[in-house]
Amino acid sequence: MTVVTRFAPSPTGRLHVGNIRTALHNYLFAKKEGGRFLLRVDDTDGERSTSQNEQAIRDDLAWLGLGYDDSVRQSGRFALYEREFERLRAAGRVYACYETPEELDLRRKVLLGRGLPPVYERPERENTPVEGRTPHWRFRLDHERPISWTDLIRGEQKFDPRLLSDPVIRRADGSWLYLLPSVIDDIDLGITHIVRGEDHVSNSAVQLQMFYALGAKPPQLAHEALLVAADGKLSKRLGASGVPAIKDAGLEPMALLSLLARLGTSQPVEPVASLDQLAQGFDFAHFGRAPAHFDLHDVELLNGRLLHQLPFAAVAERLPAGVGEGDWLLLRSALHRFDELGDWLPVLGGKIAAPALEPDDRAYLAEAQALLPSLDWAADPWHQLTGLLKERTSRKGKALFLPLRRALTGRDSGPEMAPLLKRLGPELAATRLGAAVA
Repeated sequence: MTVVTRFAPSPTGRLHVGNIRTALHNYLFAKKEGGRFLLRVDDTDGERSTSQNEQAIRDDLAWLGLGYDDSVRQSGRFALYEREFERLRAAGRVYACYETPEELDLRRKVLLGRGLPPVYERPERENTPVEGRTPHWRFRLDHERPISWTDLIRGEQKFDPRLLSDPVIRRADGSWLYLLPSVIDDIDLGITHIVRGEDHVSNSAVQLQMFYALGAKPPQLAHEALLVAADGKLSKRLGASGVPAIKDAGLEPMALLSLLARLGTSQPVEPVASLDQLAQGFDFAHFGRAPAHFDLHDVELLNGRLLHQLPFAAVAERLPAGVGEGDWLLLRSALHRFDELGDWLPVLGGKIAAPALEPDDRAYLAEAQALLPSLDWAADPWHQLTGLLKERTSRKGKALFLPLRRALTGRDSGPEMAPLLKRLGPELAATRLGAAVA
C-alpha cells in the first residue's frame, strides 16, 4: 500500500501555526513512508473562499518547503458529490428534514430540560414535506453498527451511534457541509491516513459510517492534541502566528518546523536543518495526549541554534557578494537571525567603534599590541596571545578576554575569538588595538 495523506485548508484566511502543524505532520508521515502528500482546497464556501487566500496558502506552503504531489479544489468536484449523494439517497442513507434552526434549538432545549442528551430525534418514517420550505439533508447513522477504530495516537476509540445526531450534510440552499464531500474526496483520491486535531474525533466517528455506506475502506486515523498558546488558551495570539509573522520576525522556516514537528511528543525539541531529517524521526508512537503549547519565543531560540549549524551550502545563495565559506562559518555562531549577518561583516574588515575602556585596560591592550609581532599567525595566535598576557599580567577569565574582544570587535560577545583573530591578521589587529588605547 502506498501511503497517501492530505492537507485540506479552507481558503477563508491565512494559515496559522495550528494549520501548519497539521500540514507538516501529514507531509512528514507521507515522506517517511515513501508516499504522497496532497493538497485539497476546501473552497465549497463560496462567500468566504477567495482565490487570493488560496494563493496565499500555496505561497506559505512553498516558503515552508512543504511541497505537495498534487492538488484539487472541492469547487471543481460538485458533480462527484452529487452523484454519491444520490447513491446514498437511493439506499436510504440520507433523508430530507424541514425543521427551521429555531425549531431545532427549541427541541434541543426541551431534551436538555428533561436531562436527556440533545440528540436529533430521527423520525421513524421519511419526514413529511412542509409547504414553503426547502429541506436540508441528514445522513442516517446505522444504529446497529457500533463505531470503533484504533487511533494511531489516541488508541482504541468507541462511539455509540445512538448517542450521536444524524449529521446534516447539505443545507437547504444545496450547499455542502464539510463531512460528506470530505469522505467522497478521501475515497476518490485514495487517502490512506488522515492526521488532524482531536477536535475532529466526533466528526471521524460519523464519517466512518459514511465510508462504509459508500462501500469503501476508511483511512487510518490519527487525532493529535490541539496546539494552544503558551498561556494554555486557544487565543488570538496563536491564530496570528503564521508565515507572515515568522517572516516579519526574520526567522527561518526550519526553525518553526523543527518546533512544530516535536511539540506534543516525547522527543526533544531540537533545530533540524531539513525536512528529510524530520521525516526520519517522525513516529505517532511519540505523540502524547496533553495539549501542545506554542510560544513564538521558542521559535526564536531555535532559530539561533539552527543558524549556528547551517553549512555554507545551505545559505550560499543568500549571502552578500564576497562573503565566503570561511566568513560564514566564523560569523554564524553570533547570529540569532540571518539578517544580523550584515551587522557583523564590518568586524571582519571594516571600521568599528572604539570601545569605552577602563584606564588599566588601556595599558593592558597596549601590552597586547606590543606582543602581536611575536605571535605565530600561521598557528594559533589567539591562545598564544592570551597565554603570554596571562603570564605577564596575572589576569584571567573575563578580565583577560573581554578587553581584547571589545577592542578587536567593538562588542562584548560574538564569534569564537581564536579563528576571528587569525582572520583579522596582524595588521588589522594592531590597528584596532592601537585605536582602543589612543
